[in-house]
Parts: sequence; C-alpha cells; structure tokens
Amino acid sequence: MRYRKVREDKRGLRILLRSVRSGHATHRHVNGAAAAARVLFKTTLPAVCVVAVMSAVVFAVGPAQQQGAGPPLLTVDPFWPTLPETMLIGRVRGVAVDSHDHVWIVQDPTVLTPDMLGAAAQPPQAECCVGGPAIMEFDASGHYVQGWDAPGGGYDGPRSIHGIFVDHRDHVWLASEQEGDHEVLKFDRTGKFLLQIGRRDAIVGSNDTRNVNRAAAMFVHPRTNELFVADGYGNRRVVVFDADTGEYKRHWGAYGRRPDDTVPLTRGAQGAGAQQFNLVHGVTISRDDLVYVSDRNNHRIQVFTLDGTFIKEGFVARESSTTNGTVYGIAFSADPQQQFLYVADAANGRIRVLRRSTLEVVASFGRWGRQPGQFMVPHNLATDSHGNLYVGDIREGRLQKFVVGATSSIP
Repeated sequence: MRYRKVREDKRGLRILLRSVRSGHATHRHVNGAAAAARVLFKTTLPAVCVVAVMSAVVFAVGPAQQQGAGPPLLTVDPFWPTLPETMLIGRVRGVAVDSHDHVWIVQDPTVLTPDMLGAAAQPPQAECCVGGPAIMEFDASGHYVQGWDAPGGGYDGPRSIHGIFVDHRDHVWLASEQEGDHEVLKFDRTGKFLLQIGRRDAIVGSNDTRNVNRAAAMFVHPRTNELFVADGYGNRRVVVFDADTGEYKRHWGAYGRRPDDTVPLTRGAQGAGAQQFNLVHGVTISRDDLVYVSDRNNHRIQVFTLDGTFIKEGFVARESSTTNGTVYGIAFSADPQQQFLYVADAANGRIRVLRRSTLEVVASFGRWGRQPGQFMVPHNLATDSHGNLYVGDIREGRLQKFVVGATSSIP
C-alpha cells in the first residue's frame, strides 16, 4: 500500500508540472502538490526535487500587479548545467546566449580554495576537483562544450573578466571592471584574439573617444554592426564603436546628455532621477531598435534610440537602500514583440518581470537563498530563442536555467 501511495504522489507531481507549464495550475493543484511533496520528501525524492517543484508553483501563481496578458511561466531546472565530473566553477560574472542557443559564461575560478581543488594539485591530493576555464560554453541541454582563458599575448589580458557577449557572427566579446582595465576584447569562439579597443592603464574619462574605463558589459547590434558598451565602473556612459574596426562612433550619459565626471553621484528613493548614470552595468537592444540601459545604483532603466536620444525611464524597487543596486542586467522575453523584460535585482535577490511598453513591474520571483530558484546576488542574465532564462549568481558560483512554459494570465 505504501508503494502505491508513493507512486500516486509521483504521478500527481508530474501532472502538476504539466499544469504549470501549460498555464492551467490552480490553487487546488498547489495544495495537492504540497501534500505530495511532504510525503515524497520523507520517502523517495531528494530535497532538491521537492524545492524545484514548489518553486515552479510559486513562479506560476505569484501575485501580479497589472491586468492583461501575463509573462511566460518559468520552471527552474535544478539539474542544469552538467559539468564534467571533476570540474568546479567560481563566481559567475557574465552570461550570454549565442545564435545557436549555446550558453556562455565568464566565471572566476580564483575564489575556489585549495581544499576544493585537490585534483589540480601536483601531485593530486584528492579525486576532485579542478577549476574550469574563465570562459565556458554549454549547449542547450547543458552539456559542457569547451572553454578557454584570456591571459594576454598580443593583447592586454584583463585582470579579471566581468562581461561577455557573443554576437551574430559568433565573435566573443569580453570586458573587465578591474582598476586599469580600459579595454574591450574581441575573440573568435575558440579563443583566437581578433581586436582590442582601448589600452590598459590609459588616462581616461567619460568623454574619452579611444578607451573605456572598467566596462561592465556590451552588445553588438546586428543591423548596424555597432558595439554598444556599458562603460560604467569607471565612466558614466554608453559608448558605441564599429564592431569590425573599433572606430569610435558616439557616446552619451543619463537622459542622452554629455556625462560629467565632476558631479557627485547621488540616488534618491523619490523625486526626479539623478542627472548622471551611477554604474552603467548593462546594455541591450530590442528588435525595434531601442537601447535599454541598466543604471544599477540608480535603481532604474533608461531607454534610448540608437543615436542616444532619450525616450523614457522606469525605476525598480527604488526604495531599496543596500549597497547592491536593483538593475544589474536586462533580458527580453522571446515573443515577437518582446513584451516583457527580466531584470536582475541583486538588492532583493529577485528577478523582476516588467512590461516593456510601460516599464512597470508585473511579477517577481526568487529571494535570497541557496536553493534552486533562489539567488545569491543575481549578477547577469540572458534568454535564448525559446524564451528560457539563464541567471548567473556571482556570490555562489552558480548558473541556473528557468524553462519557459505557456503564457500566464493576469487577473
């Protein structure tokens, strides 16, 4: 009889997951799943599976704040990706998805301690582990494809790597936020060096036309073949270069104005927005040629045309006052109109979902924590062509995949 009960509970959980992914989950499904999860937790399934199931329910039925068609339903996959048996990764700093739906990350293995890296010692001291390379590629199913480092040799090797982008021609772009790293680097997908924009230790400012200053991220616009750089750790701007030659094109600061490095940086929980960017942490471009800028420490998104003309802005959890900002990065939903934005809110350990037309928050998921579907500083994120969402945790050394289901509705 006990075997029959466990089997029935497993079947109930499978039905629940199908309901979540099809958009038909109800509170009855949720309550039934909770009961089944409690039984299975004591009998057959490991805790991570129960947490994953319950996380899926939360993402499906969490409260929304606006009427109309809702964002896609997302279910965390706790077993994605699959690393080689003895490989570990450190802090996941950047995430990108290429034209083949392969997922790329930059990670910092230097934070891994000697007791974690026994297999890398000479001679080996334990069965596991070795640190992965700084740049890593995974296929859509989560299998590790290849990886490489960027140590220098013909170019200024970055002191660390913060941002990654893979463009429409499969070129891999890297940037560093470390002091003195005033360059952006371009490689082919195997790690062959192709181009450097800027020079290490150059004297720079927010109106420099040759260098960046501790750039955070970048985006290559396929239609114009221009490189848009979130030049935010040392400068206060978005700067644009030709993606083939590295030639400077234009730059702008907050509200499309010329940035001013002499103005003190401030942020407020209400009133008019700050007149200077306060750590430009991300930049991405929609299918209708609008530039979305992550103004991290001002807790806001600003939107521009390709030439830097200001369109609008929206704030995210503006009342937050921790040292972490609320807009670390932005990714688009995969529908033709890209109706929704996913925003990494590191201050609150959440992913915010915004309606792109209004920049209003319509849903949120996650919290501070180490379980599947929770976050320890969600630092960067990206979506693939199907709408699956990938989030990198900088504090935990973790990359999570959220599988897209049906479209929800907002009552």
